[in-house]
Amino acid sequence: MFPYHAPVRDFRFVLEELLEHRSLDLPGFEETSSELVEAVLDEAARLAGDVWAPLNASGDRQGCRLEGDKVQLPDGFIEAYRAYVEGGWNGIGVPAVHGGQGLPEVVASAVQEMLHGANMALGLCPMLTAGAIEALAHHGSDAQKALYLPKLVEGTWTGTMNLTEPQAGSDLSKVRTRAVPCEAAEGDHYRLTGQKIFITWGEHDAAENILHLVLARTPDAAEGNKGISLFLVPKFLVNADGSLGARNDVICTSLEHKLGIHGSPTCTLSFGEQGGAIGYRVGEEGRGLNHMFTMMNAARHKVGVQGIGVAERACQHAFAYARDRVQGRLPKSRGGAECPIGDHLDVRRMLLSMRARTDALRALALYCADQLDVARHAEDAGDRQAAQAKADVLIPVVKAFSTDQAVEIASLGVQVHGGMGYIEETGAAQLLRDARIAPIYEGTNGIQALDLAGRKLQRDGGTALAGLIDEVEGTARALCVTPGLAALGEGLAAGAADLTAALATLLEEGSDPKRGPDAIQAYATPFLSLTGHVLCAWQMGRAALKAMAAEEAGSDDPGRPDPGRPDPFYTAKRQSADYAIRQWLPVGRAQRAVIEAGMASLAAFDPDTQ
Repeated sequence: MFPYHAPVRDFRFVLEELLEHRSLDLPGFEETSSELVEAVLDEAARLAGDVWAPLNASGDRQGCRLEGDKVQLPDGFIEAYRAYVEGGWNGIGVPAVHGGQGLPEVVASAVQEMLHGANMALGLCPMLTAGAIEALAHHGSDAQKALYLPKLVEGTWTGTMNLTEPQAGSDLSKVRTRAVPCEAAEGDHYRLTGQKIFITWGEHDAAENILHLVLARTPDAAEGNKGISLFLVPKFLVNADGSLGARNDVICTSLEHKLGIHGSPTCTLSFGEQGGAIGYRVGEEGRGLNHMFTMMNAARHKVGVQGIGVAERACQHAFAYARDRVQGRLPKSRGGAECPIGDHLDVRRMLLSMRARTDALRALALYCADQLDVARHAEDAGDRQAAQAKADVLIPVVKAFSTDQAVEIASLGVQVHGGMGYIEETGAAQLLRDARIAPIYEGTNGIQALDLAGRKLQRDGGTALAGLIDEVEGTARALCVTPGLAALGEGLAAGAADLTAALATLLEEGSDPKRGPDAIQAYATPFLSLTGHVLCAWQMGRAALKAMAAEEAGSDDPGRPDPGRPDPFYTAKRQSADYAIRQWLPVGRAQRAVIEAGMASLAAFDPDTQ
């Protein structure tokens, strides 16, 4: 497997030039300078490239082992995780009031992408902990925050999310795990019994303790979602002074045998085999699913970023192989000599497609993180509300569209390798296998599409998305009047028109009392795909404008190595933008025709007759 190098230059381009470090102007970030951000990116790149990335292939080959009820991680994983903790990385995006470093979410997201690009299986551990921190910070009692948050923020304890049961996958209303309140003399806690499956990093020895956040029902709870509460169940009980006590009644009974992410222990956890696992209710009784969504919403953005990290590594892998592999000859018009495969235009098509899409996805995910920063920190309440509305629309797009595209990008990476891509030793296949889980967990991508087309758009009548489309149209107008970029403006404007028309169709049919639920089901996935294509093309249109301006401003800069010659970085950025808008966006625009074709064939189709 080729080495991984974090794309620090591209992160800086997005943060400094596209986003103009807006987050640093928000209250709470007064001591965070652009120089500090640059240093953070450089140090994170070293951790990712030098410590985490070399373990990616060996972790995949070795996998995790269950010995009794203890999980043995791949060699080197514990040391790599502890290097991450000792560097203070776990708390970089956590507010200082909870013991974190309080850096903007947009910076934390950039660091997260590096770590997942380096080693997705290992990166899942802190990703779940971040969600646990978010849930406790929002819904935990003051005592729970004081007792549990410091160690979670340090990373010396990790967190998990326990939703799924064998009979309750996406339909959490069927959760059966029970939480029975204890007698007053025993203490203010519950005893939990039940089983949870697919629990990421549910058991390991990389941290001193694991805090499981568990959905369960109390004895008199109502049926359905309203009867679910959220409980904190530590692997080791925690004494009042923060020291660890006895082992709790929760054990790992099996490890899942997965397609990919073999270095990540995905566990079946059994609660209460010895009388009941001690747990503490978090938040209000009966509102566990609402509270868990705080954790899940944060995780969904992070899964999108995770997919982009794998896509970036697939890009680097494919480009390196295409430079090294000599196969075939150039056309006679170009000399006819033997050449690396990267000189063949069909291979260049694949490479440019991978690069342009990865750049676009990164820019959109970081734009979303920037909106989360505004939503949390802006002084003006109206600004906070507007940013949160944008983020609410963007999160399902970032999660679903980024991970769907990551699978396609990783698959193209295999194709660039040809037969060698199908051989495990090259490493290209691992990236495809690893990426394939991301469209499934934290809510399948179909659920993300339904969230966008149903709950988000129907809730505000499409207002937030329409505001984003207005920004897309503004960028299209700017491109149209910029010499050399007019064709990009025309293409982007056409995409915005398609999205506007599809939005109108979805709102009209989705509001119909009889047809509405089926219309949303039928159109949700193509609508999310169209939205993702248009918003990513928008980001690349903005990138083209910035690149053009930077080239013009720097063409006579005597401080450059080659003054008067184009900067290769900006040239590549404009090439990616051209591909994204003129060759990739048309694929997404076709989804308007899919929506306008209606749902008659879906309604008439009967799987039982096939």
